[in-house]
Amino acid sequence: MKKKSLMTLLAVMLALSVALVGCGKSEKTSSGGKGGTSSQSTLVYGRGGDSVALDPATVTDGESLKVTKNIFDTLLDYNEGDTSVQPGLAEKWDISPDGLTYTFTLRQGVKFHDGTDFNAEAVVFNFERWANGNADQFPYYGSMFGGYKNDESHVIKEVKALDAHTVQFVLKRPQAPFLKNLAMPPFAIASPAAIEKYGDKFAENPVGTGPFVFKEWKRNERIVLEKNKDYWMKGYPKLNQLIFVSIPDNSARLNALLKGEIDLMEDVNPSDLKQVEENKDFQVFKRPSMNVGYVGLTATRGPLKNKLVRQALNYAVDKQALIDAFYAGQAEPAKNPMPPSIPGYNDAIQDYPFDLEKAKQLLAQAGYPNGFEMELWAMPVPRPYMPDAKKIAEALQANFAKIGVKAKIVTYEWATYLDKAAKGEADSFLLGWTGDNGDADNFLYALLDKDSIGSNNYTYYSNEELHKILVEAQTVSDENKRNELYKKAQEIIKEDAPWIPLVHSTPLLAGKTTIKNFNPHPTGTDKFTKVEIQ
Repeated sequence: MKKKSLMTLLAVMLALSVALVGCGKSEKTSSGGKGGTSSQSTLVYGRGGDSVALDPATVTDGESLKVTKNIFDTLLDYNEGDTSVQPGLAEKWDISPDGLTYTFTLRQGVKFHDGTDFNAEAVVFNFERWANGNADQFPYYGSMFGGYKNDESHVIKEVKALDAHTVQFVLKRPQAPFLKNLAMPPFAIASPAAIEKYGDKFAENPVGTGPFVFKEWKRNERIVLEKNKDYWMKGYPKLNQLIFVSIPDNSARLNALLKGEIDLMEDVNPSDLKQVEENKDFQVFKRPSMNVGYVGLTATRGPLKNKLVRQALNYAVDKQALIDAFYAGQAEPAKNPMPPSIPGYNDAIQDYPFDLEKAKQLLAQAGYPNGFEMELWAMPVPRPYMPDAKKIAEALQANFAKIGVKAKIVTYEWATYLDKAAKGEADSFLLGWTGDNGDADNFLYALLDKDSIGSNNYTYYSNEELHKILVEAQTVSDENKRNELYKKAQEIIKEDAPWIPLVHSTPLLAGKTTIKNFNPHPTGTDKFTKVEIQ
């Protein structure tokens, strides 16, 4: 009897162990992240740099916002392929005839990741928090809404909860891109309870209503997000886990993709495009171009205070040579601070030609016949609009030397770079911008208006005539009139030359052929709600 029982027990255990092994095989795949095997529905995204912070209202860098886009939701969102507005946390909205009052009906039954309720009071809390801040705390808010609560130019008069599911915005003056602004990632709605709980540490403990829940952040290594099982969009997200890993070198990132350590990567070197296209296991994704890469010329520093000097530096740059050397045809020269895809683009403007003699003449006219010395800051990370900032800085350095300008190349860690540049500490600096909402206001006002000094206007350039035009363009509803105003604004900017616009690039991404429903968004911030691995 005992022998028979023992044999029976052994048979049961053997069958159970086989079943368990079978289950393990069906749930695992060998193409996960650095830790070996991972769930089939885990996507590992390789990027060039780490996030600065995970409170979207406090940052301006794409590396932060591409993560927070998946943790938080905004009142409104953009369509999958463009910047037309669609419902988000707000299901519908009404606009008063005078364009001053916006009333939003909110989605019901939505919870923050901490279990607290999303409602109108939460929306009011977030906007009050930003409005009572400043450019150091919430830089995007000031750029898009004309400043902060006590500023004369602040466009929002009041935000109030009419009931639990209705919130109303009252503006001081009409703002044409108001709805598009609300859909921007920095204006995502965060849990008031979590903000009060974590205080200054909220940027490391983000809590939203989005498709993924924050799990872990190891600085300069990885950020782990997990599926929000209670997401309000039924049946989504498809992925169980979304992991962002930081691999600064583009070639090393591609190698990690080819070796199966990551599933998807950004900022493919244009010179590596053919290698990916010829590999049947991978696919190339081209992000629709809505960006500009530029050299900022800080208008409050030394010789750069003189617009003739800034014009001279524009004449000293061979943009086509930069594109040929570093973009492999995946870019076009920039002559304006916004790309041709944005309404209001002024194509009639003639760019500064590459003319070293003209540059020398202007320097002499400005009182610098023998040139001068300055710093040229180069980003430490690859960006969609600039895959290798250090090499581009070296090419610019060589060109500037031909007109007697000695440019010392300087760099810092990414978060420090942005912080110091925002404070106006750079003479000249490499940077760029991917449009947030497809509106000219998001380029010209956000980056070059006097209201944006200290937030996104790193050059500290200020022009009163330009300011009047840009504010008027915000208040006009007639698109043709707005476009004419923006064209005039670009003429002023061309003359004053606070930038050297360099390129509009077509950012390249690469991923495994098993990735489905990934459509890179023109804004550069992708929501992985519908992405799956098959």
